[in-house]
Amino acid sequence: MALGPSIAVIGRGLIGSAAARHLAANGHDVTLVGPAEPKEKREHQGVFGSHYDEGRITRRNATDRYWAEASIASIARYGEIERSSGIGFFSPVGALMAGADDGEFLGDARQVSAELSILHQDLRADQLGEVIPDLTLQSGWSALWEPEESGHISPRRLVAAQTKLAAADGATLLDVAVTGLEETASGARIQTADGSEVFDRVLVAAGGMTDHVLGRAPSYRVCGRTVALFELTEAEAERLGYLPSLVMGTPEGHYLLPPIRYPDGNIYMKLGGDPDDILLWSPRDIGDWFRCGGRAEVRDDQEARFRALFPGVKVVSVTMDACMTTWTDDLRPEIARLSDRIFVASAGNGAGAKCSDELGRRGAALVTDDFLEG
Repeated sequence: MALGPSIAVIGRGLIGSAAARHLAANGHDVTLVGPAEPKEKREHQGVFGSHYDEGRITRRNATDRYWAEASIASIARYGEIERSSGIGFFSPVGALMAGADDGEFLGDARQVSAELSILHQDLRADQLGEVIPDLTLQSGWSALWEPEESGHISPRRLVAAQTKLAAADGATLLDVAVTGLEETASGARIQTADGSEVFDRVLVAAGGMTDHVLGRAPSYRVCGRTVALFELTEAEAERLGYLPSLVMGTPEGHYLLPPIRYPDGNIYMKLGGDPDDILLWSPRDIGDWFRCGGRAEVRDDQEARFRALFPGVKVVSVTMDACMTTWTDDLRPEIARLSDRIFVASAGNGAGAKCSDELGRRGAALVTDDFLEG
């Protein structure tokens, strides 16, 4: 029998599905609300999410201790989530953090790694060339190599695993978009195209749509992002199978995913990192951004950077896709009680995918009055 108040989680993305799993696993009466990924993004007129992808970097280390600790907690649960759900989403290929030898990026990462005793190797450029001969970093750069419990995850498959486990533990799934949220004396009323339903408590975990679901003035900076996808042949992908994920200490925050097979059957390497922000102020802005598929000039800049990083890699084709990131002023997720009935767990600040299970757990604990700060 379900325990305590009825709880709705709005948002079937990475944090929302994780929160629903933790709530259901602890016996709570939980309903996970939100539409599935659209089959055709270019024609879709509904809401969009940022987890429609096959590759996001995961690693324990970070330039900020908060994110490192959240990642360590999440990664420790990957194996159990995979085993229990039967859905694999984690590829432990290792991860690199690369930047200027004496720069702030690597300096902060070294400090966090030392404080949390994260296993890594500090590789100079010549050593890096021996370990990853296909990668050419710019002069004066080195890297921290995290060989274990790091690599990349499939956001789609992680959401699928969390959702499957939540349902197995009794969670109700509503495959519909929320059109309104109202707090009343008797509960929190959620409005959808199918009607309305009242819950005792609601946790909003709707990423870039969170402000709009809550009906509040913009408090997040929701930014449109362009990623470039570099198609490889099967043979080239197999040759490059040793590559780790890569995060770079550039002003644009460039990152690279090693060869990953996508739903179209092709294998791609992905490079992200935008030179400026495209601010998405409204649901219409978000929809238009995902439907447009990104900016060609950013794709071209990313292609030039990719060719410099991997001059010997044979690329079949270059395409692009659109994504979005959600930022707060303090660069922390918003995990907060907004009222007696409304709670929020949202805003990954470009780092939320890998540690989404822990962010969802913290949101779930807050709703059930079990949250501990820190």
